[in-house]
Amino acid sequence: MTIKVGDQLPEGKVQEYLEVEAQGCSIGPNTFSVQDLARGKKIVIFGVPGAFTPTCSTKHVPGYLANYEALRRKGIDEIWCLAVNDAHVMGAWGREEKAAGKMRMMADGTGDYTRKLGLEHDFTSGGLGMRSKRFSMLVDDGVVKLLNIENGGKLETSDAQTMLRQIG
Repeated sequence: MTIKVGDQLPEGKVQEYLEVEAQGCSIGPNTFSVQDLARGKKIVIFGVPGAFTPTCSTKHVPGYLANYEALRRKGIDEIWCLAVNDAHVMGAWGREEKAAGKMRMMADGTGDYTRKLGLEHDFTSGGLGMRSKRFSMLVDDGVVKLLNIENGGKLETSDAQTMLRQIG
C-alpha cells in the first residue's frame, strides 16, 4: 500500500555516507532510524530511481540544491534524496553534486524502506532492477503533509519548484 498524506512515516532504517566523523557517527556508512531523524523536523524527502542516472543528476538533485535557501526560508530543516543504492554510491554522488551541508544523500540499499513506503518500481527492463518511483514529500514531525508521485520517467510534480509552490 502506498503511503499517503496524513500517514506517519513507517519505521525503518536508511544509511548515509559521512565524510567527517561526528558525535556517535564514524566516517563511512552510518545507519539511521528514519523516525529518529524525522522527529521534530520539517523535511523534504524526494526519491529517485538511481544515483548518477540522467534525469536525477541533471535536473532532480540540482533543482533541490539550487532551491536550498528558498526551502530553508519556508521552514524546511532538511532535504533528503532517497535512492535504492548503497551508501558508498550515494556518498560519491553527493560529493559530485556538491550536496554537503545542503542535502542528505540517503541510501536504501536493499529497497526495504522504499517498499514500506509503497513507492517501489520495477526498472528491470532498463537493467536497474527494483528501484524507487520518482516522488517528493513534505514530512512534518514524521507525518506526511504533501506527496507527489510521478508517472513514468517524468519530472513534473516532484521537482523543487513544485514543492516550493505547494509549501506556499
